[in-house]
Amino acid sequence: MIEFEFTEEHKLLRRSVHEFVEERIKPLADKIDKEDRIPPELLAEIGELGYFGAVVPEEYGGSGFGEIGYCIVVEELSRGSSAVAVLVGAHESLAETTILIGGNEEQKRRFLPEMAAGKKLGAYALTEPEAGSDAGSIRMRAEERGDHYVLNGTKIFITNGSIADVIVTFAVTDPTLGPRGGITGFIVEKGMPGFSVDHVEEKMGLHGCPTAALSFKDVKVPKENVLGEVGGGFKLALTVLDYGRTSLAAGCLGGMKELLEVCTQYAQQRIQFGKPIAQQQVIQFMLADMAAKIYALESMVYRAAWLFDSGKEFIREASISKLLGSEWLGEAADMAVQIHGGYGYIKEYPVERFYRDARINRLFEGTSEIQRLVIARDVLKRGGY
Repeated sequence: MIEFEFTEEHKLLRRSVHEFVEERIKPLADKIDKEDRIPPELLAEIGELGYFGAVVPEEYGGSGFGEIGYCIVVEELSRGSSAVAVLVGAHESLAETTILIGGNEEQKRRFLPEMAAGKKLGAYALTEPEAGSDAGSIRMRAEERGDHYVLNGTKIFITNGSIADVIVTFAVTDPTLGPRGGITGFIVEKGMPGFSVDHVEEKMGLHGCPTAALSFKDVKVPKENVLGEVGGGFKLALTVLDYGRTSLAAGCLGGMKELLEVCTQYAQQRIQFGKPIAQQQVIQFMLADMAAKIYALESMVYRAAWLFDSGKEFIREASISKLLGSEWLGEAADMAVQIHGGYGYIKEYPVERFYRDARINRLFEGTSEIQRLVIARDVLKRGGY
């Protein structure tokens, strides 16, 4: 049986994050977008509140909110700034989660407490110029030499790449074995000789959350920084992506809720043809469509999160949530611009920023096309509902 009522702890967490977003993030959202920079003091506050460690168990210095609690955090942060939410998400869903799943006890105790406190930021380096959706085609090499590995190659489109202190990186250790057996995960630390930021991308949206190309030239990584089993990196990388899709959908949910609120207020205030546009049926239908999809997505997200926290199979549900959430957010952002008319195209209004920020959700952590493949394969494996 699935209990859809949030616990008192969940409700308290939501109120806490919501108040923080209203008081600290929303007033800075436009500035973050224009300056393409999140103030360090804001990130420090997020760390102090425990939001950087939402997925990390208390024994490793985290908040131990579980998947439901983490989705609440991401949903609320996304109402204020997609850039802030994605920066936190890449740190937690990707970097921290990889260490939680693949790391040994020593690695967890060495890296997670500072990451959970926001004192060290994380990134997840998988994508390469010739390996996007086809992650098994990565070419970055890691050669074993005594007590360490030497990494050479390039990674691109790495969220937090230019500011991360801990970079979870995947490289080929045995090209003869292919992706299943020939790829290994590593923890690369900022400051290791040979590691550098090649450049930071200029993007359509998510201004403030840096996306970088990283260069590895004879980077010596000690064997104690190998994540999981040698050769088990590809499976680990895909598992982490599976785990992160529910929270990504939660971010889409937060964006849709904020757009509905903004559009409802605007429609009630904007006068055309002698009356508020909220009285026009065509506007009402758009608001209704947003509300209906929010209701459906919220149910999907927190059902998948509940399955995760209960230790049940959740991969199909996570991919469905990510697929529909990312597409519905794009539709909601488009309708929001339409409701605002010409004003929706002006940077003075937040819907313009939401419109730009929304597009990436259908691309990163598995495109919509990849989600359909994941869902279909699971249906063929386990059958329908």
